[in-house]
Amino acid sequence: MSAVANLDPQLVDVLDAHRFDEQKLKAWLQEAMPDIGDRLVIQQFQGGQSNPTFLLDTDSGRYVLRKKPPGKTLPSAHMVEREYKVIRALSDNTDVPVPQARVLCEDADIIGTPFYVMDFMPGRVVSHPALRALDRPERRPVHEAAMDTLAQMHSVDVNAVGLGDFGRPEGYVARQVARWTKQYLASKTDDMPAMDNLMAWLPDHLPKNDECAIAHGDYRLGNLMLAPDKPEIIAILDWELSTLGHPLADLAYYCLPYHLPMDLEGSRGIVGEDLEALNVPEEHELVEHYCRQSGRSGIDDWHVYLSFSLFRLAAIVQGVYARALQGNASNADALQVGKRASMLAEAGWRIAQNGAKGVSV
Repeated sequence: MSAVANLDPQLVDVLDAHRFDEQKLKAWLQEAMPDIGDRLVIQQFQGGQSNPTFLLDTDSGRYVLRKKPPGKTLPSAHMVEREYKVIRALSDNTDVPVPQARVLCEDADIIGTPFYVMDFMPGRVVSHPALRALDRPERRPVHEAAMDTLAQMHSVDVNAVGLGDFGRPEGYVARQVARWTKQYLASKTDDMPAMDNLMAWLPDHLPKNDECAIAHGDYRLGNLMLAPDKPEIIAILDWELSTLGHPLADLAYYCLPYHLPMDLEGSRGIVGEDLEALNVPEEHELVEHYCRQSGRSGIDDWHVYLSFSLFRLAAIVQGVYARALQGNASNADALQVGKRASMLAEAGWRIAQNGAKGVSV
């Protein structure tokens, strides 16, 4: 099938800014993973990961190394140790599809920052929810498999797998609203009335039911690896934002494309697409599928989760915009990103104002 060939991850030679002592790494790996052998060929995965990611080709197989970026980083950002902890707990104790975690190195002297190594998994990654890169019959099953996998992840008993201390078990949405309000105000550039409205509205409309599960924090198609030859999820990737949190925040985040226009670059929206022609489920079908898999009779305040997810994403995007402006005010991409932040906030405020009646789930 031709679609498979061009969905392989893109690999490049290690970028100059991310070079490290390969001999030192090899010596450490030979001690930590004795079967690895003497051959070590390193390439870098291309893409937007904020934690640089590398392919290690060795005598015993292929592995993936993820490390913190070089230079000074915020204390709570790029926590590869936390990524390793959650992947290790899931790969050792559950059937949730994640790569097998191998080793963690917290010694920054080896390659300049902490890092971890996991198994490489061959598969396909398609980031746009219209799934045009796949054949039509596969599209609906892929979205349904994403819901099955999400429900499976949320059903994990966090205490039983050793993740009881992975985050605070209560008040996730309230804490996130406070955190991203602070982050947004720190990176604010222009007035954004929709953001001001959401910051005032969200604390008064927190979800009625507080729940605790593993929350991935960035659960979308671009972070799911599909089997090479069938519509199954074989790995959830990029656990950088994971914590203990409200499971419905992950579900709402996955559903955001149903509230964003298809023609806005970078938004991966599908408003305006002919979903039936594409063979992509409607939002309510996905939510109902997830509810069935997770044993729910329905969701009371779906509009709150959607508004919250759009607010959080707008705050993240505004931070990217502000940093880009500091680097180079004439950066055309940065200006596009800035437009996206206000569009996300406006979508969130529109959903908040319409309330439960305005969301067809």
